[in-house]
Amino acid sequence: MSNNTPKSPEEQAAEWAAALEEGDNQNAIDELLAEGPARAPMEQFPTPAKGEPVHGLEGPNLDVILDIPVTISMEVGNTSISIRNLLQLNQGSVIELDRLAGEPLDVLVNGTLIAHGEVVVVNEKFGIRLTDVISPTERIRKLR
Repeated sequence: MSNNTPKSPEEQAAEWAAALEEGDNQNAIDELLAEGPARAPMEQFPTPAKGEPVHGLEGPNLDVILDIPVTISMEVGNTSISIRNLLQLNQGSVIELDRLAGEPLDVLVNGTLIAHGEVVVVNEKFGIRLTDVISPTERIRKLR
């Protein structure tokens, strides 16, 4: 039953006032709030036996996250320069990085260091050979 003709501000205000009068449940809301939060009874969940895995017999189901795309990048090095120097860069400019020549590259997944590696050429394309993988425990510690 919607009417496509625009309503005047007075008509809109009258509709709002009528709607507010109909739904004046503030007293009921105040009473519920005064009673405090509703408490549901705590169910008893079975406690796993000692040594039994919490996630099930076959281990956690990782299928849910296996297809999530992540960004993997390799970092040769980095440096900080002023905007003035950045604007003066042109073809042939050399930027000194914080790494020594021959030092391993950092392998980052979504910006988090997961490994170190060296550049290789595979079928005329660049690749990276992982030389050192950061343990999952160390990766989690670095996130904190």
